[in-house]
Amino acid sequence: MTGDASPTKAFRYQQTLLYGQYTDQITDFAEKEAAKLLNKKRAQKNNERPLKRESQVEIKEEHYSKCQDCARRIQKYVTKKLGEDWIFLVLLGLVMALVSWGMDYASAKSLQAYKWMYRELHPNVPMQYLAWVTYPLVLVLFAAIFCHLVSPQAVGSGIPELKTIMRGVVLKEYLTLKAFVAKVVGLTAGLGSGMPVGKEGPFVHIASICAAVLSKFMSIFCGVYEQPYYYTDVLTVGCAVGVGCCFGTPLGGVLFSIEVTSTYFAVRNYWRGFFAATFSAFIFRVLAVWNKDAVTITALFRTNFRMDFPFDLQELPAFAVIGICSGFLGAFFVYLNRQVVLCIRRHTALSQFLTKYRLIYPGVITFLIATVTFPPGFGQFMAGELMPREAISSLFDNYTWAKYTGDPQILGKSAAWIHPKVSVFIIILLFFLMKFWMSVIATTMPIPCGGFMPVFVLGAAFGRLIGEIMASLFPNGILFDGIVYQILPGGYAVIGAAALTGAVSHTVSTAVICFELTGQISHILPMMVAVILANMVAQSLQPSLYDSIIQVKKLPYLPDLGWNHISKYNIFVEDIMVQDVKFVSSDCKYRDLQTLLQSTTVKTLPLVDSPETMILLGSVERSELQALLQRHISPERRRLLNREMQQKLSEAPYDGHSKGPWATLPKLKHESFAYVDEDEDTDEKGELPRPPSPTPSYPEEPNGPTSPLKQMPETLEPQQLPGNFRSLRQLIQQLLCHYNRPLETESAVQEPVEVIETMRPEEIDAWEQEELNKNVCFDSCRIDPSPFQLVERTSLHKTHTLFSLLGLSHAYVTSMGKLRGVLALEELQKAIEGSTRSGVRLRPPLASFRDTNRTSISSEKVSQATQMWSRQDNCMVAAQQGADLGTESPLPPCSHSPQSSHLHEEGEVPCSTYATDTELDEMELTGPVAENISDILKDISLRSTDLDEDEDEDEDVPL
Repeated sequence: MTGDASPTKAFRYQQTLLYGQYTDQITDFAEKEAAKLLNKKRAQKNNERPLKRESQVEIKEEHYSKCQDCARRIQKYVTKKLGEDWIFLVLLGLVMALVSWGMDYASAKSLQAYKWMYRELHPNVPMQYLAWVTYPLVLVLFAAIFCHLVSPQAVGSGIPELKTIMRGVVLKEYLTLKAFVAKVVGLTAGLGSGMPVGKEGPFVHIASICAAVLSKFMSIFCGVYEQPYYYTDVLTVGCAVGVGCCFGTPLGGVLFSIEVTSTYFAVRNYWRGFFAATFSAFIFRVLAVWNKDAVTITALFRTNFRMDFPFDLQELPAFAVIGICSGFLGAFFVYLNRQVVLCIRRHTALSQFLTKYRLIYPGVITFLIATVTFPPGFGQFMAGELMPREAISSLFDNYTWAKYTGDPQILGKSAAWIHPKVSVFIIILLFFLMKFWMSVIATTMPIPCGGFMPVFVLGAAFGRLIGEIMASLFPNGILFDGIVYQILPGGYAVIGAAALTGAVSHTVSTAVICFELTGQISHILPMMVAVILANMVAQSLQPSLYDSIIQVKKLPYLPDLGWNHISKYNIFVEDIMVQDVKFVSSDCKYRDLQTLLQSTTVKTLPLVDSPETMILLGSVERSELQALLQRHISPERRRLLNREMQQKLSEAPYDGHSKGPWATLPKLKHESFAYVDEDEDTDEKGELPRPPSPTPSYPEEPNGPTSPLKQMPETLEPQQLPGNFRSLRQLIQQLLCHYNRPLETESAVQEPVEVIETMRPEEIDAWEQEELNKNVCFDSCRIDPSPFQLVERTSLHKTHTLFSLLGLSHAYVTSMGKLRGVLALEELQKAIEGSTRSGVRLRPPLASFRDTNRTSISSEKVSQATQMWSRQDNCMVAAQQGADLGTESPLPPCSHSPQSSHLHEEGEVPCSTYATDTELDEMELTGPVAENISDILKDISLRSTDLDEDEDEDEDVPL
């Protein structure tokens, strides 16, 4: 109160309605205080002047300290600027643009060599066939074996794994430099082989790897990159850059990455994604101009559709047909792709054979596709000589092939679609059918491959087929305002490409990607109509291609909670949580900790106050507990304790009484435990091994033991620790972050003392057993004090939203701070899928009636029927408890107090308060209660019958 009264008295402050006011002049008081500070500063300067004149060395040290302080400021400013977001985004965009252009350049040169080899062997058809088959076979086998040897995680698209990682699941070695190298080399070889494989999905994975690695490098400038929440933002930006610089489509790239990889998107990453994707796409197209692949910065597949009258209203039904048919075709594509993988898995012998000889499967597929597309053979009837990008460019042209009667060579690449003996409609139809099953099986090969570009080609072919049919039905065009406008089959091809890719990926942003790829938005309205209709049909039939791969690979991903699953909204956390939780108590012993680590494999364990109270204090990672246990019973700590004991015994006088080898053990300083073994290898991260933590049996400081991290010097020279600065990142961190180091720290590192082992094996075993019986000290263990918690009555819908929004992998279920259970992603997934056979315990039939009963009992106005129900329920529970105890106790009087409706106490099973069917039969209820219960049971029986029929219908649907 004194501290509060003094300023009020000094300033004469009066409290008013809003802010209060000062009745005295504050300027007078401020002038007095300023004068006092000025006089004090002058007195300090006068006292320092004689000291500076006494010694010239101190003046030199002062100048040196000023230079050192200036260097520190410059270093801090440079480090701060280098750690800003725009530096990271520019570097990411630049690197990915270079990688994308380099891959396109290498694959284009490979395809040119492929076509040149085929043309040079023109007279000899068998040699042409041998070259046509051998060239892609070698590249595909090289990609398969390279990915298998370097990084098996590089196989496939990469978007399903990224979708899982961004959900909070940790996948091993999916974002490493090895996966980056394998993905780039394997994808370049696959694109250069001419097989129907895509670039977009694998390149999204490549960009995410680059973003993850670059964020680790940037963490030496700014520590925000090491935060878990920022890691997801970095991956989101990487996905946007991957799509943006793949085709030079920044707008569609950002939107596509959001739709494909994110359930909930943070708007704060919007500008990061657009900035990095735009810069990357700009550099990508500038490199194409520099290489003289383009005259200026234009679209990748530029079209020249007329802008004055691109389409007529009479064509809208045809566009709608394209959208609806694309929805069915997209769902069928996803279904076939999944069935190919599942068919191989069902045949165990075939699966083991292909796993053992892993080059046979991609070799057979490549050989089959190359044989079918051989131009002198069957390929002449399906434009087999065209590579994927050539096929897209020809399908988007303005010519109407069905009405063209001139020289086919004038059309350029489009001449492959015109055959003197076969109709154009047959060629396009054969191309679509052949490429459909080729794309289905090619995307299952164990090489880096995506499905976006093959499906894009299929959609363009299907749209072109509809456009050619429309041009044949209206050969004279469409009359509008006295002017006849011809139908453009190329516009139908663009709409078909957007619709089919949108149906396969369940996205709408493919329309924006098509706008940027073609450079025109003339068909924006019919394209959006077709894409939306295709999504409506495809989403009602099959999951997206990426979700299907997640199901096939059985990745721990959280499915969507559909609006039509009304029964899932009545499930709560207490119905699906795991109640048998392995935990660590704050008063446990090292032996208990050792037993727990040996019996469990979970990554994170909850920390409670005690087994009796079960108050949740936080969570501890398994690695921290393992390190804590290892440090406590480490040989280094045992040798140091032995040495200290020997020194104490040699100094202490002998009194004739022996009290055991540990009786005279002194109180050790914690600095003595900071033993560093130079012969030991460093850990995987290149960090220093933390010294063993002291036990609470030997306290020294009054405020508790010092953290082992504080005992170590702030900086160490590279020559003193030869194994900890092997990487470039650590070396730069050593140079930038520890540039100006005090000279005292060089002498602060003490050389480890060589301690000779003098204890026998049986003594070592006895010492370890004694140490294991001591209580655990968590002072040197990193504990998360705020793990995510849920209450027992949290609904499944709210839980799904929290897990999806925050990217949780697990959450602890508490009640009044007490740990009741744990809910992991697996249990939540089973609950959403409704798999009761997988261990999900759904709510009993009368759960809703029980909840309503509790609410009514707690209120003051209770109906007579509810009172009779609660009285019978309490009497039955009391009778059951008496029977369990083996005593014949009279039934207690039924109480109407709110306490009778409370939840179960500690130690009781949560489902013990549910009334079973036999108990209901034994109850003799009359009046309105019996009528209400009978009505409820009838409704439940009808609902359960309907649910069973729904489940049977769901089981008939193919996976």
